[in-house]
Parts: sequence; C-alpha cells; structure tokens
Amino acid sequence: MNSMDAEKYSMADVEQLVKTLYHPGLPEVITDTEKNLRGLQRSPNGWQIADALLQSEDANVRFFGALTFTIKANQDWHEWLHLTMIQKLTADTIALLYRLVGWLIRLIKAGESALVLKKLCSALVAYYLRPSSTLDQCVLHLIVSFREGFPCQLEQLGTVSPLDWSTIHALNELQAKTIMWFASGIVEEVSKANGASIQTYRYFERVSSNTENIASLLRRALSSTSFEDLTLTAEGVKCFQSWVMYAHRSCVDGRSDLKLLRPLTPLAITALQHEQIYDEVTELFTDIFNHSPAFLTDDNVGTLTTFLSNYDARNKVSRVKAGDIDEDAMSFAKLLLACGDATVQNLAQQPDNPQLNQISFQLLELLKCNGYGGVEDDICSQALEFWTNFTELVIDSLYESDTDRPSWIEVARQRIEAVIEACWVRIRMPSHEVAVTWDSETRSSFKIFRQDVQDLLQSSFRLLGLDLLKSLARLSLQSINERAWLPLEATLFCLNGLADCVSDDDTIDDILSQSVFNSTLFADMAVATHEIPAKTRQTAVSMVSSYTAFFERRSEHLPGILNFLFESLKFPALCHVAAKAILAACSSCCAKLTSEIDVFLHQLETIETWDHIDVSVKERLIGAIAAIIKAVPKEEDKVAHLSRLIDCTERDVELCVKAVEVSSDESTKRGISALKCLVSMGKALQTPDDTVIDLDVQNPPSKFWTEGQGALLQFRIIRILDTLTISLKGNGEAIEAACQVLRIGYKERTPGLFVFPLQITVNFALASNLETARVDCVLDTVGICFSSGAREAEDIMINAASTILNHLGGFIQSMNHDPSTDPEASTSAIGIVERMIPRYLSCLLKSNDTQTLLDFILRALTVPDLMPKRAAAQFWATFMRRHEVSEEIADLLRITTSRYGPPLCQILVRKIAGEASRSELDSLAEPLKKTVFNQPPAKLWLSEALNADTFPSQKVGPLEKRMWLHKIMNLRGSKGTNQAIKDFWIQCRGPEFTYTQ
Repeated sequence: MNSMDAEKYSMADVEQLVKTLYHPGLPEVITDTEKNLRGLQRSPNGWQIADALLQSEDANVRFFGALTFTIKANQDWHEWLHLTMIQKLTADTIALLYRLVGWLIRLIKAGESALVLKKLCSALVAYYLRPSSTLDQCVLHLIVSFREGFPCQLEQLGTVSPLDWSTIHALNELQAKTIMWFASGIVEEVSKANGASIQTYRYFERVSSNTENIASLLRRALSSTSFEDLTLTAEGVKCFQSWVMYAHRSCVDGRSDLKLLRPLTPLAITALQHEQIYDEVTELFTDIFNHSPAFLTDDNVGTLTTFLSNYDARNKVSRVKAGDIDEDAMSFAKLLLACGDATVQNLAQQPDNPQLNQISFQLLELLKCNGYGGVEDDICSQALEFWTNFTELVIDSLYESDTDRPSWIEVARQRIEAVIEACWVRIRMPSHEVAVTWDSETRSSFKIFRQDVQDLLQSSFRLLGLDLLKSLARLSLQSINERAWLPLEATLFCLNGLADCVSDDDTIDDILSQSVFNSTLFADMAVATHEIPAKTRQTAVSMVSSYTAFFERRSEHLPGILNFLFESLKFPALCHVAAKAILAACSSCCAKLTSEIDVFLHQLETIETWDHIDVSVKERLIGAIAAIIKAVPKEEDKVAHLSRLIDCTERDVELCVKAVEVSSDESTKRGISALKCLVSMGKALQTPDDTVIDLDVQNPPSKFWTEGQGALLQFRIIRILDTLTISLKGNGEAIEAACQVLRIGYKERTPGLFVFPLQITVNFALASNLETARVDCVLDTVGICFSSGAREAEDIMINAASTILNHLGGFIQSMNHDPSTDPEASTSAIGIVERMIPRYLSCLLKSNDTQTLLDFILRALTVPDLMPKRAAAQFWATFMRRHEVSEEIADLLRITTSRYGPPLCQILVRKIAGEASRSELDSLAEPLKKTVFNQPPAKLWLSEALNADTFPSQKVGPLEKRMWLHKIMNLRGSKGTNQAIKDFWIQCRGPEFTYTQ
C-alpha cells in the first residue's frame, strides 16, 4: 500500500479496522481486514499511525499501535529514517527513541497492561539493535527517564552519577517490570544472532555495558519478599534467567558479566520458598543446570542439593511416583534431573554425602512411577537417560583409574542393579485392554523407552558382567514357572538386548542351557494356545535370532527350538519374525542340520499352501534350506535337494503364467514371489566374503555346474528368468528382482548354480529399451557385470563389451541424444561406459558409436539433472587418466583426448565460473584435476576456455584468470585444487555467495 492509498483512511477508519480484527466475525472479513492493516503498517504513514493508535481508549488498539512500531522498526527502518549508506545517526533516529520512551512513561503512568508495554518494549529492542543506534547504556537511559518523568537527552546521559540503591528502589513496580521486560528482550534477541559475525561481537560489547545496571535492578526485584511484591520477584527471576543464559553465550568479557550476576544467585535460591513463583524459580535453575552449570558456585550447588533432598522434596517425588502429577511436582522433577545431570560425577563418587545420597535415591524413584515407561510423561525417560549417563561415567572412571578399584564403585554398582530392576518393571507390555487405547505416538514412545533400556543394559554389562545375565536367567525361570507371561516378555527382551555383548562368549552357555533354553518355555509355546500373549511369543522368537552363536555351540537345543519356530509360522502375527529366526538359525548352524534337509523341504511344501504365508516368509524359508544344502560336502549330493527347491519356484511360475489372462495382480504376485525366492536361494548359496582363497592350490575348476547335472539345474533357473522377464517386463519390482538374481554370481570366482554364462546378462540387456521398467537397474547390472572381473575367455568378454556399447548407442539415439530425457537411464548408461575403462577401452575407442557415446557424456555435464551430471564428471575423470594400453590404442586415445579435451575444459570452466551450484564443485573438480595432472595440453585448453566469449562472469578480469590458471597448474591436481575452484567460483559469482563462517 502506497502513501496515497494510506491517506484514504482516517485515523477513525484505522481504529475501526483494528477493532474489527479483534472482534469475532466472518473469516473472509478478518482476512481482508488483516490485509488492509498490513498495508497500512508497511506504508510510509505507518509511523504516524502507530503513534496515533497508542492514544486510543481501546487496549486492543493500543496493542496494535505498539505492534506497528515494532514492525516498522524491524522491517521498514530505512524508509522513515532516510539513512545514508554508512547508516549515520540522524535526528530522526533520536526522535524515534524519545518517542518510544515517552510512550512508555505515559502508558506506565496510566497503568497500562503488561501486554501493551511488552510489545512497546519489543519496538525499543528493535531500535536498540539497529546498527545505526549508538545508545549503549540503554538500561541506564530508561531508569533515568523513568525517574525524571520524561526521556533523558542522550548528551546528558554521560553526566548522570552512578546509580545508587535509592534510585533503583524509587522505581515503582510497573517501571521496574518494564525495564526488565526490555532488558530480557535485548539479551534474548542478541543470543539468537550468529555468534561468529562482527555485528554480533559489537552487540555483545554494547549489551555487556549494561550488566552492572541490570544487576542492581535485579537485586531490588529478587529482594522483594512480601506477598504483594512477588509478581515483581517473578519478573526478576525471568530476567535473571535471560541474562545468565546471555552471559553463558557471550563472547565479550563473559567472565565480567558472570562476576556481576553470580552474587544474585543466593537471592534467587531464597525465592524457592515462595509457592506462588515456584515454577518460575525451578525453571531458572533447571535452565542453569542444563546449559550453564559452571555459573553456580559450590556453595550454590550445596544449597540447592539441600533443598532438593529435604522433606518437601521427598513429598514431591512421592507425588510424581504415585502419578499425582501437578505443575509443582513436575517442575521439581525436572529440576532434580537437571541437577543430577550437572552433578553426576559427585553423585557417583560421593556416596557418603547424605544430601547427594538422597538425591540419587529420588532419581531412582523417578524410574518407579506408575504406568508405562515413556507413556504418561517424559520424566521417566529423562530419568533413564540420567542413569545411562551415570553408568557410562562409572565405567569410564573404572577403566581410567590407575590405582586400585575405587571404593565408591560398589555402591554405584548396587545403584545400577536397582535401576535395571526398576526398568524391568517399566518395560512390561500392557495388557490387551490397555494397548488398544494407545495411539501410534504412545506406542512409539514406549518402544523408544524399551530400546533405551536395552542401551542401558549393554552399557551396564561392562560393569556387572555375567551377574547381570544370571539375574535375568533366574527371572526368566521364575516367570516361566509362574506362567507370568508379560514379566517373562520383559526378561526375554532384556536378554535380547544383551545378545551382542555375550553371544560369542562360550562362558554364557551353561547359564543359558540351565535356564531359559532348558525350560519348558519353547515346548509350551509350540502348542497353539491363547494363554500366551502374542508379544511374548514374538520376543521369544526374536531371542532365537539373537543367540544363533549359542546354538552353534550347543546344538542339542536346536530340535526343540526349530520345532517351536515352525509351529510359530501358524500364527499370522508371528510368521514373519519366525521365518527370519529360522533363516538366522539355519544359516548359523547349517553344518549340523544337513541330515534334516528332507524334513525341512517337506515342511516347506506344506507351509506354502497356507493362505497367510506371503512371499517374504517363503523366500526366507527357501534361503534357510538353501543355506543347509550349501553345507553338504559333495556337489552331487546337493542336486536332488536343490531340484526340490527349484520345483517350489517353478510352481509359482506356472501359476503366474496361468493367471495372466485371469488376474494380472495374481500373476504379478506369483512371478515376483518366484524371483524373490531365487534371490534368497542364490544369496544363501554364495561363497562368504571372508572365505580364504589358497593361491598355491591350482585345482582346475569343476565342470559340474557347466556341463554336469548342475548345468541342468542352472538351465531351469535361466528358463524361469526368461519366462518371467517376458511376462512381467512392465513391472519394475520384477525387473529389479531379476537383476538381483543375475548379480548373485558376479562376485563368485568358481562355477556355481547362479554363476551364469556372460551371454545371459548380455541378452538380458539387449532385450531392454527405454520402455522397459527399471531400465536403469538393468543397465546398472550390466555395469556391475563388467567391473566384477573376467570369468570367461578374453575374446568373449571383448565381444560382449562391444555389443553392449553398440546397444548403448541405440539407447542414446532413442533419447534424442539428450540425457534429460531419462536422467536415471542416462546415469546408468554413463556408468557402464565408465566401468569399461581401462579394461575394455579398446572397445570404446573402436566402436562405431564412439562419437555418439562421448558427445552424449560431454553433454551430460551441461544438463540440469544432478545424477547424470555427476556420472559424466566421474567418467571424464576416469577417461583423462593415463592408461597403460597398446601403441595402437594409445594413438586412438591421443586423438580422442585431443578432440574432447578442449570442449571438456570449456564446459568445466563455465561451470566453475558461476554456472554450477556450490554443491557441484567437488564433483567437477575431479575431471579438472585428472586433466591437469595427465594431459600436457591442459594449460592451453584451460587458457582458451578462460578467454572464450562464452565465459559467464564479468566480475573477474584477465589478471584474476591468469592467477587462477597459474594456481591450478601449480597444484597439479592435488587436494588444494578443490579450494582453489571454490574461491574462483565465489570471485565469479560475487562475495555475497560466501558461506557465513
């Protein structure tokens, strides 16, 4: 809204608009009113409007006037003040200061509401924080102005004698509150500023000059102890809190600020006795303990610990524990936790101190609140966090001690044991009746709390050792005998949390063998009964997955465990976690289960007919059986078992084909199931990554999988792949699964069931085009194939590489040579070409599509899409290296490099000179570094690019370009090149693009 539009409104009109805004009405009317008022506030007349509105009889209108002053001071300062470029202080700025202070004086005399005064203080804060403001002693200015009854002239402020107690005490309550509101606003705004900037440094300097005066005012406020003055004390506590937090962050003379404020702390502690302001004072010390504990002296901490351990404190903890949570009790609990965090070392190492001992006891009591951990309130979660930190400190102290075991460790150990016992109660699952009332957020909070308890257990195990495991084992037996299923679930959950700490330690075997794994638990759970809650069954199943190393050593428990797991598959809610446990157990103990393969296969053939068994369950079961088959010593003995597994997959293929005409969804489901089962089978049969290869043994590779019975099994798998990739060529999930099947054999170094002939991958790629679903995944698979190393004769590999490159040429033509047509496919295609260097560099340079491929990859550097751009940068970084090749290929490489080097440098220079975003610079640096280091003509190419008409920036001249080129060439592709590129980019874009440090 311009000044002419604003002048159409009289002040009466403006006042009526404000009243309309605060009066209930139609939404569209309120929206239009807000729009008009915003326009008036931002208009050049906004200053006068604010001034006039403050004269209204309506409190809402006066508030809007103060708000308008604040908005103008924050957003439109320059429009009214007409500042020069160096922001020289003018008479207008001084006039505004006097006007704002004058209004404060008038409104305080009139007994104005806190809401209006606070908003007017925010306008004064905005004024004070303007760079043009030279008023440093702002608190003193307000005190003197309030004393005199009119705004103090700035030139007279320097003659004011130091403030004495009588001057401070002469301020009435509203005046004192107003100054504290203003003072709080200043430090809160300054604390939001970027701490590393020069302007913030100046803010801190200016604000610190007011510390002595605000400390005097705070002393008056905190010393007010009569009932009628408690509101002033409350405001003093809040202001004190703001200034302490400011002093903690201040980088200018911070110690001086703390020195002036610290003597006020005993007064603030004394305020804890007043129930009316209890919340404000506890919040103050909670904040100090959490963010600036060093502010408190030892005497302060001693006084506070006495307060936190007295009779009244114990009553408050009892109320929190009983669930009778009022504001005072919650505030106290938060203060207790903050004090615990700040004094955790003393709490651990001074068990004989009665006050600290009582605080430790109360912190433990906070874990024993009624209800479920992390659900009703966050106090229990915070208490758990404290005890986890306590445990870590005890363990660190134990390991760092150069002397004998500290005497206080035993007491700390007992406390941690008590904490674990309390947590064990809090993590019990709710009954079904309670659980159904929980929303997703409540369930998530409870789950997080239980996970945090597991973290505590893992930390405490380093201190408690096997005693902790023994205690949990005894609890599990007790719960099993009492058929207390929910407490048992909590115990099993704790044991699961310790699995990573103990599973590889055979000293635990006797403990587990004589307790949970030798009990009737798994036999009881193998019987379908509603007595045992599903969550207890689920946690028991998870325990099997966690302790597979134990079953490797104690295989006598496997039959009962596996029987329990297979019975668990009958429960829809358990089948997924049970299948996962079966896979883990069979993979870990495969050598001990080879005699039971036929039993497993029979179970699989039965289970796959159940309606609730989905593909994820089936693929895990197939993976489990395949892992056992892999452990069979002779390849010939594996054939019959593998054939039955493939039969299972072929049944899905037959159903897929039959269902095509009836239900496309059912057909797709069956086809994807078959492919995922193949993936699971293949992964289970893979050679482990840590298998030792004996280079001295030169046994010829077995022909079993290429010419023998194994070849027939492999043919059946290839036929499944062909059938499903044709039937489901439009389904991305199916194509991705087929790619996973192909990739299984790429890392193998010996023939195997899933080590297919190279031509299978080539044919798979040739059957793809831009219309193929997940074509990028197909191309990535081809790239992985060629980068994984040769498995066939050299001539076959070269022919295959040439075929693939020609196919990529067709891909590029179908995209009209534009990488943006399909960024994912373009990225994958570039990746294939990059992975063929240097081994198949000859194929690239001799291809009929060499120019098509390289032009396309060069163009990819210029497209807006990030993925192909980065892939192209990586390709050129690889291509520009030195390659050891034959003389014939070296000649071709020199010709190709001479052709593409200049345009590559042209693009790189344009990007570095400002066309690229900052995040792209590191990837663009790689091809530049490799070019500079490996290509002799690089300096000429870069010089031509820097002086070309296409250079995008006018902010650097010939001298800067020469200096940068000289620096780049001297760096010779070293790491410093990246920073040189970033510096040049900033030069070309302008200093405003420099990151704020």
